[in-house]
Amino acid sequence: MGGCFSKPKPVEVKVELSLLDKEKEMDGLSPNGKASPFADCRPNGALGHGSDDDSTPLALYHKPREYVEVSVCHVKDLENEQMREVDLGSGRALLIKQRGEFSAIGHKCPHYGAPLVKGVLSKGHVRCPWHGACFNIATGDIEDFPGLDSLPTFQVRVEKDKVIIRANKQALQSQRRSKAMARCSAVINSSTGFSHVLIIGSGPAGLVCAETLRQEGFTDRIVMCTMDRHPPYDRPKLSKSLESTAEQLRLRSADFLRDHDIELITEKEAVLVDVKSRSVTFGDGLKMDYRKLFIATGSSPKPMSYKGQDVRNVFHLCTPEDANSIAQLSNNKNAVIVGTSFVGMEVAAALTDKAHSVSVIGIESVPFKQALGEKLFEANRVKFYMMSEVSEMVGHHGQLKEVVLNSGKVLRADVCVIRAGSVPATGFLKQSGINMDSKGFITVNKMMQTSADGVFAGGDAVTFPFPPRNNKKVNIPHWQMAHVHGRMAALSMMDRAADIKTVPFFWSAMFGKTLRYAGYGDGFDDVIIQGDLDELRFVAFYTRSEEVVAVASMNYDPIVSRVAEVLGSGKTIKKRDVDSMDMETSDGSRNQRFTVYEPPLWTQKNVCSLRRLKMRTSVRPTEATGVIRFINASGHR
Repeated sequence: MGGCFSKPKPVEVKVELSLLDKEKEMDGLSPNGKASPFADCRPNGALGHGSDDDSTPLALYHKPREYVEVSVCHVKDLENEQMREVDLGSGRALLIKQRGEFSAIGHKCPHYGAPLVKGVLSKGHVRCPWHGACFNIATGDIEDFPGLDSLPTFQVRVEKDKVIIRANKQALQSQRRSKAMARCSAVINSSTGFSHVLIIGSGPAGLVCAETLRQEGFTDRIVMCTMDRHPPYDRPKLSKSLESTAEQLRLRSADFLRDHDIELITEKEAVLVDVKSRSVTFGDGLKMDYRKLFIATGSSPKPMSYKGQDVRNVFHLCTPEDANSIAQLSNNKNAVIVGTSFVGMEVAAALTDKAHSVSVIGIESVPFKQALGEKLFEANRVKFYMMSEVSEMVGHHGQLKEVVLNSGKVLRADVCVIRAGSVPATGFLKQSGINMDSKGFITVNKMMQTSADGVFAGGDAVTFPFPPRNNKKVNIPHWQMAHVHGRMAALSMMDRAADIKTVPFFWSAMFGKTLRYAGYGDGFDDVIIQGDLDELRFVAFYTRSEEVVAVASMNYDPIVSRVAEVLGSGKTIKKRDVDSMDMETSDGSRNQRFTVYEPPLWTQKNVCSLRRLKMRTSVRPTEATGVIRFINASGHR
């Protein structure tokens, strides 16, 4: 979508004005100036968000309320199910026509700024082309994750066949909006050892849980405790942008949390949970009672056994300080990465233009060989050492100088990053009585409740029933899925539980290439690849029996978001439909159609020329859980 429409006509009218007192009642109008065709939709319908009496007010802005009005196009310039990015002088908006009605919202996804005009427009919402977040086109509310903020909405009216948008200038510039939140009405002393809701962990699950409670009108005390030194930050960026500071990565500032009465206690490690007394004890002796507890501690690096555990400049990449140190110490030096996970390879990619040499130790001759190609790594001077384990870290005056492998190979190393797997960070729960599986994952039901009364859990540390697999208990350690768990837990705490209606979404970036993945590929038995692997332009469909269960792509946006839209609607894609399918990139160069789906989801008018992709091939798969793995020629994963 996007890029295939006719060019907008020149702006004909532009009027700037300040809101007068007598005009303030206009704020009560719907974003589109009249009753929305989706008025019966709940503001966050995809996940069952909100209560039945939720309203959809416009965002409130506390600075001088200056507006701009612009005639952006003729009423016939857009057909139904089309989107166009329009310039209002003070900023841009996304104009949408659906079911004969116009609406206008922010044009950039608040998560990473993706252009929504290149996304997927479906019934009442638009899905981000990069990471799959969904936004209601009538309210701007976020309906599916990742991301925390919603979009601003703008009033639209039609006069004399001209489509006119009236927008707040500040909203145009910010392109994001935080949903209204309740304040804590209880009189609480910060030293009080009791919280109505206690959250352990400040990742996306914990943060979304806290914000959802406030958004849903929760007015009692919320305390969020974390081992981190910083307010919540964007952890996936650590491996992709090593030089970013905690300030640059932050999701919410301390001021934001304070303004919404979400108390954050940093550098607090939970060591004991007593579900009978409903209390949590921390490493420094602090004990806090709770009425509801949410555990979102994530994962920890998998322990490795080798000599030289005390050698410096060996990192597991857990904090912004770790990332900054890795970047600094690698400058014109020798870097070694242990582990060929996506995170490990993202670090390797990030270091290729900084380090003198980058060596990777793993169980593959080349990781993701089928997906990314051997040439990509060779071109970036990355050396691989296959089927080797670390025997010793050798230091000089306590500082790393060599990494010795079991094979006897010695690698020069000034810095080493270990990303050889992870385990759930749930060791402190062993004596709690909370049910965990043999691997240490907390087992929860569809409402994110654990086996203990009043205790909920989410994120990387849990296994949960997954509806597309007949509620089989699965662990899906995706950033996006942790957001969903946080919201589900908060709604459950308020007795507003709803089923999980989301599609797992994952992405990775390295060497200037971005790999996107949606679905759940565990147990797939075939992979159909369409495109050109050599050019790194392809789509991979993971099938289980005759059904597509997941999809991955590179340089074919928004195909993954399109598939996520179909899977999220509860429909299925059959294996036979992949063979009769064309694809469309976001620049409109190709059109994508599934024979079993009707427009507008899989087709659009005014598309450019079609042409079949260059190849179709199958690769022999190995077990995968939410990530892509291929078997290379030597049979090693």
